[in-house]
Amino acid sequence: MQHIVDMTNLDKYFGDLHVLQDINLSVSPGEVVVVIGASGSGKSTLIRCVNGLEEFESGSLVVDGHELAPKGANQQNLQNIRKEVGMVFQQFNLFPHLSVKDNVMLAPMKVRGASRSEAADSAMKLLDRVGIANQADKSPKQLSGGQQQRVAIARALAMEPRLMLFDEPTSALDPEMIGEVLDVMRELAKEGMTMMVVTHEMGFAREVADRVIYIHGGRIVEEGKPADVFDHPQNERTQSFLSRVLKH
Repeated sequence: MQHIVDMTNLDKYFGDLHVLQDINLSVSPGEVVVVIGASGSGKSTLIRCVNGLEEFESGSLVVDGHELAPKGANQQNLQNIRKEVGMVFQQFNLFPHLSVKDNVMLAPMKVRGASRSEAADSAMKLLDRVGIANQADKSPKQLSGGQQQRVAIARALAMEPRLMLFDEPTSALDPEMIGEVLDVMRELAKEGMTMMVVTHEMGFAREVADRVIYIHGGRIVEEGKPADVFDHPQNERTQSFLSRVLKH
């Protein structure tokens, strides 16, 4: 089975800072991979490399059969990759001057060439899927943070992606709103969506992930099934990290 993501010996720098070091990681179709680690460990940079939001200096990266070249090389496959990859950010990045429905319609019309009626029908189905079809005609500022993040998920799904990336999707939310976003993500996982998720929500990681990756100092230092990583971590750094975060 061909992997959706294949990273081999990938290195990424910010100036002199070696942010990602010799990353080797593959993701299979239908797999949910959750990336955990302390702030500044490189986990968000890792998934931002997958859709070309961050360029890398060396190594190789293939996404859904399209090779993404290192920094400075020809990026002809970048647009193909972005058509197949949906991304949900910490901040919702919705267009404030557009209605909720129009936010979801925009990408299929501009990128996929969908007609306005096709995009509208799809948008309403997706908004229903994430539980906020009744908010379709409102502007984003009229919605709660949790609702806005669900719109952002619907917008990403509107591209019919083969892979969904989530970069700490609940970190900007009030605690009472986190659950409604995680519920949508749980449903996507149950439906077989391939997902890479950066999160501090350890309960979600344990419940939903097929595989958990722990990153420290830009390196993958431990990976495995959630029960193995959380209950029987082998690396001392993983043990130290989990002893801190699981106490809270």
